[in-house]
Amino acid sequence: MQTAAGAPKRQKGRAAAPQGRRSPAPRPALAGAALVVAGLGLGATTALTITAESIGQLTAAGGLATFAGNLTGMVGTYLALLMVLLVSRIPFVEQVVGQDGLLRWHRRLAPWPISLLVAHAVLLVAGYAQAARSGPWHEVNTLMFSYPDVLIATIGLGLMCLAGVMSIRAIRQRVRREVWWAVHLGMYLALAISFAHVIVLGPSFVGHPLTQLVWSVAWAATAGVVLAYRVGLPVLRSFRYRLRVAEVRPEGPGVVSVICRGQHLDHLAVSGGQFFFWRFLTRGMWWQAHPYSLSALPQPPFVRLTVKGVGDHSAALARLRPGTRVAIEGPYGIFTRHSQRRSRVLLIAAGIGVTAVRALLEDLPRSARPVVLLRATQRADLVLGTEIADLVKRRGGQLHELTGNRMTASIDQYSLRHTVPDLKERDLYVCGPEAFVTGVVEVARSLGLPDEAIHHEAFAL
Repeated sequence: MQTAAGAPKRQKGRAAAPQGRRSPAPRPALAGAALVVAGLGLGATTALTITAESIGQLTAAGGLATFAGNLTGMVGTYLALLMVLLVSRIPFVEQVVGQDGLLRWHRRLAPWPISLLVAHAVLLVAGYAQAARSGPWHEVNTLMFSYPDVLIATIGLGLMCLAGVMSIRAIRQRVRREVWWAVHLGMYLALAISFAHVIVLGPSFVGHPLTQLVWSVAWAATAGVVLAYRVGLPVLRSFRYRLRVAEVRPEGPGVVSVICRGQHLDHLAVSGGQFFFWRFLTRGMWWQAHPYSLSALPQPPFVRLTVKGVGDHSAALARLRPGTRVAIEGPYGIFTRHSQRRSRVLLIAAGIGVTAVRALLEDLPRSARPVVLLRATQRADLVLGTEIADLVKRRGGQLHELTGNRMTASIDQYSLRHTVPDLKERDLYVCGPEAFVTGVVEVARSLGLPDEAIHHEAFAL
């Protein structure tokens, strides 16, 4: 017998409810090949820019500044394309690195293209001013209004800088996610509108039709990848599975499960611990997608997510009406059994991080013997506790529930060593608020657990 919760209620003598497919195993070789191609592209970009300059151009008035401006512009533009590709959610890359890993690389890379493109603008103004023997402000006016497409490219650079400023941690934490997301869409627009001035004015392109062709293909390929994986694939999946809200069920203080019913969910390849970007097609919510983990493996025709109302969007899920259409993008994440290196595991969750751990626990083999630690301020916050207890029991594991404030129910070196004596023989999976995850990871490392055995996912607004 099944319920709309997406988790079956089994009775003796009856077959278990059907489940969907698991996501494919990661393919590191493909991701490694993509990294090599990206490195070769950077080398080719640098070489083409250098070889496009002649000795006469370099020794002319303003020649060195102009050359430096061209080089920083070409390299900065190439890195900007890579930055966009990092968040285009290419499946074979995401399955190896994960969304968290891709976002970390995106954040690390972001200052370089923006800084290089600002340097590109400043150096070209300086070089052209030296060549024309005019002041920099006069040359800015000349470039902006006398050269084709420079004004619109300057607007694009301004959009990139705005996105960069909005990503500074202190500012990002004070801006609503919807505003931050809208500003970052400007990065795509910025790259699109800067394309024309690069092809028309860049010394590496003028009189070099092959270089123009290669860069045009690279630009088009980047746009194609973004459209395919950020738009096309999610639209196709949403049409195929045709999800609708079947029920919204309270699970605890401020926590609800949204149970969706769909078609062909036996073909939806997803592993326990992964998440989707969910777009609920109702007034006020249709235009934004937010990441939420599955709190159970799909059991066709149902799929379930469990969410704590800590922001405007998550709080609004409690008011969803049955029949609301749902669009999905994913699944994403490497917080799965594919990352496991050892036969036994330790699962630790705090707050709503229990959702990913609950689904991951369901995906473990019956012989896993997992140790599960659940942390909450009060017992009422231990949502899905009954389900987790049943799954742990079926797998011959141990469940420990820690309730109280941070002083009375902390996870430190002593408590972790005492609770899990064989910690060094297990993989650690930890999920919850960012500060909690960081603290547990530091404790695990201090006890000698290597990084390759630590898998974590932090939830944040």
